[in-house]
This record gives sequence, C-alpha cells and structure tokens, in this order.
Amino acid sequence: MRKSGLTILLVMGLSLVGCTPLGESVVRKVKFAAEDQLPPKAILVVKRSSSYPEALDPAARSIIQSYGSTIKSYSYRYGFDWRLVLAIMKVESGFVPEAVSEKGAFGLMQIMPLTGEEVGRRLAIEDITEPRGNIHGGMYYLNQLYGLFEGADHGDRIKLALAAYNAGVGRIYDAQELAAYFHDDPTKWQSVRDALPLLSKRYYTLHRNVWGKGAPRFGSFGDSGETLAYVDKIMDNYERYKLLLN
Repeated sequence: MRKSGLTILLVMGLSLVGCTPLGESVVRKVKFAAEDQLPPKAILVVKRSSSYPEALDPAARSIIQSYGSTIKSYSYRYGFDWRLVLAIMKVESGFVPEAVSEKGAFGLMQIMPLTGEEVGRRLAIEDITEPRGNIHGGMYYLNQLYGLFEGADHGDRIKLALAAYNAGVGRIYDAQELAAYFHDDPTKWQSVRDALPLLSKRYYTLHRNVWGKGAPRFGSFGDSGETLAYVDKIMDNYERYKLLLN
C-alpha cells in the first residue's frame, strides 16, 4: 500500500539513519511503541541444542555458548528467528562484543549512540554497551523498524527492516515512493531494491519529477550498494545458520 508523502513524514518520527557502521552520522529518533503493542509476526519456536556442528564459525559458537539463551529469549519475545539475529551479529560486529565503528555504533548489534540512548531509556537498560543489553536493545529496535512496514509479507518485511536498520527508515521510505512512482509494489523488497540506487544525486532530474526538487525527501543517497550487500550478506548467513542450527 502506497503511503502519501504527508503520512511518510508523520509516521513514527522517522529515523534518518540505521544502527550500523554503514549508517549516517545524524540520527532522528524513532518514536518507540510500547512492548505490549508489538506487530504480529510469524514466531518460530526453536529447539535448544547443547552442541553445535564443527562447520559453525568458532566465533558464532562462542557467542551462542555465552549468550545463546539471551538471543533465543528476546528472539521469541519479538517474533524473530534467533538464527536471523545471529546472522545480523555476524555482519554487524563479527561477533565482537566490544566492537565500535568509526561512527560510534557499538556492541554485537552495532547500535548508534542516540538510538542506544533512546532504546536504553525506553527499556530501562542500565548498560546498553554490555552484550545482553545490546542484544535486547538491538532486537527491540529491529522490531520497531519491522512495525513500520505494514502491508508487506513477512519475508519482504524482514528485508525492509534490515535495510532500514542499515541505511535509515527515511531512505527506505524514499525508495518506496520511487517504486510507487514506477508503478511497482512498494511493499516488495525487490521493488525497493531496484529503487534504492535511484536515490543517488545523479538522478536529480527524476527526483525533481517525483518530489518537485532535485533531491529525495530525506536527501540523496550514494551508499545503496552497501545497503543492498548488507541485506544479502545477512540473508546468506541466515540460510547457512538454518542449515547448521535447529
């Protein structure tokens, strides 16, 4: 379902950037919903296992042994497959709990400082840099992003949320507007994937036709390749972990 420009500007107090090192340096906070108002998702019940295959990366095995119960607990709470969360951690931080990006994103889930401040306050997390708090905060934030893409099916919605986690919600909304302009379905990841590169400055004539000015609503975006690769890497790792872990 296409959102009007006015709706896009008003919904949730849009965040311009994601949590990852590839995100922007300026953050506008998402208006976080109450935890008892979580959007419906397909909740996967995961069997617990005390041993993991040798083919699993040693770093992933270590994280599961140290924080597996935390990952699974919050995955169940927010309706995500815990193996997807594991794939996010691999791409975000390489499973290094103390990881800090050049732009200040921190922890296993690489949360940007202002996002972390808001999430930590909302969830009363004492130390969101600590792995368990970082896992909780990152998954809560991902859940909030997931909730912004109503109308998409679960698979597309996951990818849209991941792209927003990386690039910011505003970028994805701009790409959805472009998709609708070309009569593509803006709730489909493939439509947004095709539209993201068109947010580059080189397409200023297109931007003028769509928005009446030489730039998208949330500014030109030259890092679409990184965002697309980010989503692909997470989904590739997710498929691998689904084969290795039950």
